[in-house]
Amino acid sequence: MQPANSHSLSTDRYFNYRATLHLIENGFSEFHNWFDSQAWYPLGRVVGYTIYPGLMWTAATMHWLLNMMGITIGPKNICVLLAPFMASNTTLVTYLFGVEVKDRNTGLIAAAMIAVVPGYISRSVAGSFDNEGVAIFALVTTFYLFVKAMNTGSLLWAGLCSLAYFYMSSSWGGYIFVINLLPLYVFIMLVAGRYTHRLYVAYSTVYVLGTLLSMQIRFVGFQAVQSSEHMAAAFVFVVLQLYAVFGFLKHNLTPQLYNFVSNVLTIALAGLTTIVCGMLYASGYVTPWTGRFYSLLDPTYAKEHIPILASVAEHQPTTWASFFFDLHILVMLFPTGLYYCFKGAKEGDKKTDAKMFLVLYGISAIYFAGAMVRLMLVLAPVACMLGAVAVSNILQTHMPYIKASDPKKNNSSPSKGSRAQDELPGRRELAVVMVLGTTFLLFFFVYHSIWVTSEAYSSPSIVLTGRNRDGSQLMFDDFREAYYWLRTNTAPDSKILSWWDYGYQITAMANRTVIVDNNTWNNTHISQVGKAMAANETAAYRIMTDLDVDYVMVIFGGLTGFGSDDINKFLWMVRIGGSVDPDIKEEQYFSKTGEFSVGPDAPPKMLNCLMYKLCYYRFGHLTVEQGQPTGFDRVRQTEIGRKNFDLEHFEEAYSSEHWIVRIYKVKKPENRW
Repeated sequence: MQPANSHSLSTDRYFNYRATLHLIENGFSEFHNWFDSQAWYPLGRVVGYTIYPGLMWTAATMHWLLNMMGITIGPKNICVLLAPFMASNTTLVTYLFGVEVKDRNTGLIAAAMIAVVPGYISRSVAGSFDNEGVAIFALVTTFYLFVKAMNTGSLLWAGLCSLAYFYMSSSWGGYIFVINLLPLYVFIMLVAGRYTHRLYVAYSTVYVLGTLLSMQIRFVGFQAVQSSEHMAAAFVFVVLQLYAVFGFLKHNLTPQLYNFVSNVLTIALAGLTTIVCGMLYASGYVTPWTGRFYSLLDPTYAKEHIPILASVAEHQPTTWASFFFDLHILVMLFPTGLYYCFKGAKEGDKKTDAKMFLVLYGISAIYFAGAMVRLMLVLAPVACMLGAVAVSNILQTHMPYIKASDPKKNNSSPSKGSRAQDELPGRRELAVVMVLGTTFLLFFFVYHSIWVTSEAYSSPSIVLTGRNRDGSQLMFDDFREAYYWLRTNTAPDSKILSWWDYGYQITAMANRTVIVDNNTWNNTHISQVGKAMAANETAAYRIMTDLDVDYVMVIFGGLTGFGSDDINKFLWMVRIGGSVDPDIKEEQYFSKTGEFSVGPDAPPKMLNCLMYKLCYYRFGHLTVEQGQPTGFDRVRQTEIGRKNFDLEHFEEAYSSEHWIVRIYKVKKPENRW
């Protein structure tokens, strides 16, 4: 009876729902000035300056509009259904994007693929009330409108693209990907000699108007013109203006005069640029790259320098199994689509420029998705687009030979350059095989997507599911029961200490103040929690007294086999605590053989730490499985190393039905005279 590890999914949705309720009840002004005293005690959190509010804006606006039209629907239902609604809009925009890149057939196939691809549906199922639920729609819309503006040279489309970019920058930190991909594409087009006035109008408008709009988001603010992550966009904007100026001079000056002027301007501008850039960086006006950006360029950076970032499961490098799990046949169709994009390239063709954008988007996205599991969301849309290009070309190549008995007489037959191949024997039979094979693959893609959605992405993270020995489903409702107990059996001003993974849930469901939560903005504060869990009971009690903690909550899976418990996360607590306090050494918690263990070979440091005691208190007397000794841990598959111990400064207040959630009350210090 082992529950699935579904609780490892993002819990941001609980804070997002709580924030949306605050917005609906108090209005925009109060929401953007909201100080949340229940988070990060005793520091608190200025919510309006530390979030991307696009998700809350969208949900609250839909709630107000529907109720104004007389359609009575509660905020909870809006939040639950928002992600599927936005996903349906993404499907429509993907169709338009496919039309703009190639043709209507490609758009239709791309829309059908993104409607079911697991890599996107993981964040677009009902109840997935997270930033990515609206951000992927904004991302695809921004790219579609940019390509549309580039193909038409229209200020209207460029202005709409700026609005889409504003929505993207208000919704998710992934807008950094957008504001770096667009200038990279423009720069490559300039180097490749494919500069056009349409490109100039599109990028110049989007950069200027989009940057000004994004600066209205408090969490972005002046970062849009000061942080290193935005400097590439500014640099390419300047280069584009200079390119246009040099083009104007070349058109209006004699060759001799143009050469002289261009040489003087080039030297002067190069020197001026060097001086200005040096002054900006030396003065501190331009801020350095963030740790998240470095971790994308170097996946090992976070583990060595920012353990809190590396501890998040979504920030781990992506395995090949994850690529196939979330993309299925798109793993094969992706490179095929790249091939057809290059094959169909023509000089001066607007569609070719759009295809080159798709190629650059695909190559960039697959690199970043490989560096971080979470960015599979960015890869999924372009994988569907390139997959659609591949399928569309395959069908358009082979379908004419099936429709007509004599391909030579068919008006839709291939061009003269391929007649030699058309006359090959068995050409029609080969076409039938190719079309049936493609249909077969698409069928299994849909089948796989439905299976993944039902098995992996449709379980609520708050309720765990497992299987009995007979295959029947088993539900573990320990988290919800524990939060209800906290809400009804503790004082309203109680402070709860737990690992940061559960902070949002405690605040939203138990309505209690937490020491740390999933925002993870203060590494020092989180390290105090990690230090307390890694210390012995007396030292941990001193830390909790300083933090004014009333209750401590730990997650324990040794009884049921729940693998995402705090013991399995414990080494990250040690690393994060050690990143601030050098006296905490990770190797002190390993056995003599260099392994992390809770069994008889565990070191004294491990057997005496607070985390061990809170998880295994009274567990040593339980018979968990027949044929195994008492105190047998199902997750670690070992008998625990220390069974008989008491707690001096903590007392057990509540343990859920399956012991997954254990809550302890912190004893108050004795009076001293």
